[in-house]
Amino acid sequence: MKAYTRSDNYSLTILSIIILFLASGCSLTRGIRKDQSLVRTITLKGIDKQYSLVALNYVDKEQQPNNWLNLQLYYLLSKHGKRDIGEAPRILDSNLVEFSRLQIERFLQNKGFVKAKVDYAIKIKKRKAELIFTANEGPLFRIRKFQDSIQDVKVRNLYREKRKDFSHVQPGKAFDLDSLAYDRDQIFQMMKRNGYYDFYRQYITYDYDTVFNSSVADIKMIIANPPGKKEHAQFTINNTLITIFRSNGRTYNRADSIKMVAQHKIPGKADTLQVDSEFRFVDYSNKFKPKAVVGYIFQHKGDMYNIDRQNLTTTRLSELNVFRNVPNPSYVKTADSTNRLDSKIDIIPLKHMTDRVEGEFIFNGGRSGFNVGNTFTDRNLFKGAEILQLKLNWSVLFDNSTGAIGSSAIQNQDVRIGLNLIYPRIISPFNFPMPGQYGVPHTTFSSTYQLYFQKGLVSRKSLINSLTYDWAETSQKLHTLTPFNIEFSEGIIDPGAKSQLIDQDRYSYVYLIGRKIFTSGSQYTYQVNANKLFTYGTFTYFRGTVDVGGNTLSLLTKLLNTPRDTLGQHTLFGQTFAQYSKFETDFRFYKNLGGERMLVFRFSPGIGIPYGNSSQLIFEKNFYGGGANDIRAWLPRTLGPGQFNRAVYGPADSLKSQTLRDRLKYLDQFGEIKIVGNIEYRYPLVANFFGSKLNGAIFTDFGNVWRLKPETDSPNGTFNVNNIFQSTAIGVGTGLRFDLGFFVFRLDAAFKFKDPQFNGSDQWVFTKHFNELFRAGPFKHTYEQTNGESYNFMQLNFGIGLPF
Repeated sequence: MKAYTRSDNYSLTILSIIILFLASGCSLTRGIRKDQSLVRTITLKGIDKQYSLVALNYVDKEQQPNNWLNLQLYYLLSKHGKRDIGEAPRILDSNLVEFSRLQIERFLQNKGFVKAKVDYAIKIKKRKAELIFTANEGPLFRIRKFQDSIQDVKVRNLYREKRKDFSHVQPGKAFDLDSLAYDRDQIFQMMKRNGYYDFYRQYITYDYDTVFNSSVADIKMIIANPPGKKEHAQFTINNTLITIFRSNGRTYNRADSIKMVAQHKIPGKADTLQVDSEFRFVDYSNKFKPKAVVGYIFQHKGDMYNIDRQNLTTTRLSELNVFRNVPNPSYVKTADSTNRLDSKIDIIPLKHMTDRVEGEFIFNGGRSGFNVGNTFTDRNLFKGAEILQLKLNWSVLFDNSTGAIGSSAIQNQDVRIGLNLIYPRIISPFNFPMPGQYGVPHTTFSSTYQLYFQKGLVSRKSLINSLTYDWAETSQKLHTLTPFNIEFSEGIIDPGAKSQLIDQDRYSYVYLIGRKIFTSGSQYTYQVNANKLFTYGTFTYFRGTVDVGGNTLSLLTKLLNTPRDTLGQHTLFGQTFAQYSKFETDFRFYKNLGGERMLVFRFSPGIGIPYGNSSQLIFEKNFYGGGANDIRAWLPRTLGPGQFNRAVYGPADSLKSQTLRDRLKYLDQFGEIKIVGNIEYRYPLVANFFGSKLNGAIFTDFGNVWRLKPETDSPNGTFNVNNIFQSTAIGVGTGLRFDLGFFVFRLDAAFKFKDPQFNGSDQWVFTKHFNELFRAGPFKHTYEQTNGESYNFMQLNFGIGLPF
């Protein structure tokens, strides 16, 4: 066994290094008295490696070493403790060190080292203290014999039948008191699942005898009967009373009360209904129908009481997203001796209508932009927990590099209006059993209108209508099926731009962005472990999507023998339609490195294949690279395809070339294939930073988009396995996450590390041109002359929520 040491060896991001530079010269001990010492290191000796990390947690928190950055923030911002920002210095306290020694000693004894003893020593150098805890573990005691003593025959039979499924207490294993506590809790849960409503943990006790000379322990588990009774009672469910209050938690509000008293009426009048022989429904809000709640109650009359069914009822009612407070049901025993329980469920609804605003901002050289969204929500629209959402989203990208200001600086903008009507059940002409065991199923009717404008080139409008079902197969497996998705899109090209594109034989762009087309398709998405995305565990996440369109329309045109257009494509009602298949996956591996430190690996490939009635994917179905949730060192739609370089349009001093380059910006870098990967390390920085939790991140993004086949408009943009690394972009960066509890505000600074638009060693722009990261030099001047735009190494991204 070797010594294990913890010290302040946290990784520093680039932003942390900046803070370190600004705060350089700050002494760690500047905020403490001359007769005090700061705890900087803890060393454990003589403890098995498997227990070392856990044993460190038994050192008192006030004797744990400070994180350097948290301590400096405390010195800089806390003003002698008047504000709780950062971490106060951990001052050496011999009483707390002794307390920590006892805690570690008891921990080892509980783990089976019954004879364990722990000593400590303190080393002080320059007012910095090292705490050394040395353990003499002694022999590991093991279980020699285990037996049970249960008077109730039914309980005894139940325990012996179920014990093999959960017990950690087995002969030959370590005599671990934590395992005894675990088994005790599992027995309690077992009883609560099988009707024993009145069962308490205190009925479960352990007698054990340790034989010191042999280092073994004999254990007897005892389940006692209730005082004065010969057995434990099993209960069944009787009637259920459901009460819904107003959103303020009352049975009435003040204004209504005054009005009703003036009208000689009784305030707090509720909608009351005896639903059937078991459910009685009382609604003081007057806004709900019984089916909104009754369908998600999983304990019914005559059922054995089951704590899992109780918790499931509470969880599903909360997931309806229309209730603010759904406590566990309360129970009252019936007056007779039949061992039945009347249950009562009291619910407080959320506000009927809410509005939420979200946004993110981007900055890159002379370009900036924002994305603002507003979501209006009407909960419980038809009194059945239905949700109506009206979503408005406006994205604008400005180009101020030419000196333009205001509206004249707008490069492109995207406006979306979406209306969703969500039912918390499957609505279908077929009679499906409601799959509510693992999650609330939904039926969503959706309609979205989008208007996209690119300065000097095109305005596109599209309308999408869809019907979507989503349900949970298990708590980890989610399905989303869109059987009907009808899309209509139309592009109107600027006459000058159209003429120029045609003159330069760029018909494919005219066809891509200027045509009118519609399609009817279906999508299916499968997700695994989506419920774990906001946890700190170790797990894998998978999301796979299949999108197929135009096949039914193609079959119809063949059956009806509809005419073709001038390009030979089938038409239906005088319009061409798209035919394609698109596949996209998102695989992530989350590794917990202790506490809130996480390592995340993400790999997301995709491919879209046009066929039949289409020679290329429609505009909306292509992949684009860059952005705050993708490869963050590039702006959205500015990466790829492959090694495509926009210098092909001609020199910057050519007005004709520059006009074409400006018109096609953000539209000419797309592909039918994408591969994106990310590696991100996340770690805590400051537990309390002006009321929020401050976390940090270091990341590497890599990938690109590619064309499926060679295209004259995108030279060097074709996917080729032999050239995949050469055509892959790499970005590196660091970020801060301000966790406010209900949402996370994110700031990421990303740098281009490898840029595939160049060749050979010139691709490694970060190392080759490091001296031009924050200033202009020969490289940037040459790039501006050949590409007609500035080259920016750094991209700042502001956003809400984690990137993935």
